[in-house]
Amino acid sequence: MEKNDERLLPMVSDLTTCESTQQMLEKARKDGITTAWDRAVDMKPCPIGVESACCKMCHMGPCRLNAKRPYDKVGVCGATIDTIMARNFARMVASGTAAHSDHGLAILELFRDVAAGQINDYTIKDPIKLEELCNSLGISTEGLNVQGMAQALYDELIKTYTQLNGEIPFVRRAPEKTLELWRKHGLVPRSAPKEVMEMMSRTHMGCDQHYENITKQISRTALADGWGGSMIATELSDVMFGTPSPVLADVDMGVLKENMVNIIVHGHEPNLFESMLATVNDPFYVNIAKEKGAAGINLVGMCCSGAEMMSRHGIPHAGNFGSTEAVLVTGAVDAMAVDIQCIKQGLAEVAKCYDTHLITTNPRCMIEGALHIEFHEHHPRACTDEIVTKAIARFATRTKPVVIPKKSTKGVHGFTYEYINYMLGGSFRGGFAPLNDNIINGRIRGVAGVVGCVNPRVKQDSVHVALVKELIKNDVLVLQTGCSQISLAKNGMLTPEAAHLAGPGLREVCEAVGMPPILGLGSCVDNTRILIAATAMVKQGGLGNTIADLPAAGAAPEWMSEKAIAIGQYFVMSGVYTVFGVSFPIVKNTKFHDLLFNGLEKQGFGKWGHSTDPIEMAHMMIDHIDKKRKALNIDKARERTLVDMADRRQIQE
Repeated sequence: MEKNDERLLPMVSDLTTCESTQQMLEKARKDGITTAWDRAVDMKPCPIGVESACCKMCHMGPCRLNAKRPYDKVGVCGATIDTIMARNFARMVASGTAAHSDHGLAILELFRDVAAGQINDYTIKDPIKLEELCNSLGISTEGLNVQGMAQALYDELIKTYTQLNGEIPFVRRAPEKTLELWRKHGLVPRSAPKEVMEMMSRTHMGCDQHYENITKQISRTALADGWGGSMIATELSDVMFGTPSPVLADVDMGVLKENMVNIIVHGHEPNLFESMLATVNDPFYVNIAKEKGAAGINLVGMCCSGAEMMSRHGIPHAGNFGSTEAVLVTGAVDAMAVDIQCIKQGLAEVAKCYDTHLITTNPRCMIEGALHIEFHEHHPRACTDEIVTKAIARFATRTKPVVIPKKSTKGVHGFTYEYINYMLGGSFRGGFAPLNDNIINGRIRGVAGVVGCVNPRVKQDSVHVALVKELIKNDVLVLQTGCSQISLAKNGMLTPEAAHLAGPGLREVCEAVGMPPILGLGSCVDNTRILIAATAMVKQGGLGNTIADLPAAGAAPEWMSEKAIAIGQYFVMSGVYTVFGVSFPIVKNTKFHDLLFNGLEKQGFGKWGHSTDPIEMAHMMIDHIDKKRKALNIDKARERTLVDMADRRQIQE
């Protein structure tokens, strides 16, 4: 291990607001361990690449343009700065869409085999949602049992991956006018593989060389993510593993237990985690753990699959993406099992230093230096049983000191469109009318989705927390997913008691309903829950005819991945003003920048925004919400008046 030179490194308090991560980063430095935070200091961002002012689509270059004078030069082939940026942006969207769509296909294939009875370790746990999904797609369920409905739904949704023409099925769930707008501009996705393939083809050297035309394919590809692969993954996970409803769960590294076998599952696919849950609750393995001196087996989540299991089962969560290396420094983790997406290669070296088993389980994500135990859906316990066995053995032979931060915070997680629908209206009068009414009367100013990653280029969690505090203080209801949700949970803001931080109108609604001012919806793929909630607001009435009409905005204040760009683009094209933090991979004062930040909105869609300051970001979103309120003629607060029979007679007279 190469000893860190602490004189060259910033104080850990400058890197993260997470006290547990601070403690572990200090310990890592003393132990001679390098983490992503230290590597970020050593690895300066490329000043040209960060704004996409370079092109490596062929080997006549790579060509570098000057971001300060973007139109002074062109590439060797003659490509302008707008073509180069559009191509680079397009490939980020293609990669992000591919990642989500691949995940969605894996869930869809699992669903097919569960429905056919070929896999017995998983079942259909929410047949009501299964029927509702069929109905939303116009699939007749008359006379069909659960297996028949599941087969019919699979036959429809597989078109998302197989058809070459037509429209992917789930776009039918969008507001009618939003779908009309997509059709008018030729943006409705045909299938995810078709759009990703065409996107990669168009951005090859010598192909599509008009930034506006490239942007059309960017948009179609991104919509294949949000209204295709990601939505399939979320909805079918609910059908198979249960639709979440609010549950109290603990978050932060204090969820680790020194006297127990600690197993962390980190990644994005819930089927691995669901099988792990079955294994750790098997009396056979619990007894073996106790025979080895442990009090039991402690299953903990991290990152997005952890957020999903926390929402669904109340499984404790150790931290978000920024803390995945730091948690291993505790010495308390006996095994970390990972599957796909957001897995740092640096985990292997940190795990080795603390004798922790780092175990990859998916053939799409192997790591040099990690143990690979492949996970197969048709016999999942073969993998998870072996992982637990190794974790128990490691507990029995622990040699490294165990240092566990004491902090953990309780919060309410597991909100969904279905539960919000019930929460606002009850079993018999469920609906979004109370939400719409309180937006119309001004108690709630609007709705914001604050989502996404954490990034070592900014102080971990700081922008998420400051942004959300400013939004709720100004009566904006916040919906959260992914690492952002964990940032706020660690700060104790996902409880009904956090309503005291909200403005008077939002606070009144929260206290009446008994809900937090911040609703945690699950993993990053569960951003589609926000799309469905927005659609429900439109269909409820009173707030316009498209998602773009809503007093709503979105943000990913600490984003870092290509998936985030794909998510941002599908929200923009669905009609949402979407603000990103950190940096943005586009040169300002260019035609492509103007198209994304202004032109798309003029066509009836949403638009992009960018800021690194959380308070400025919040007020950019609030100003947009106020603009939409004015357009809807609800910019002045007004109380609803109940009309009684005497009033009706007076009106008739």
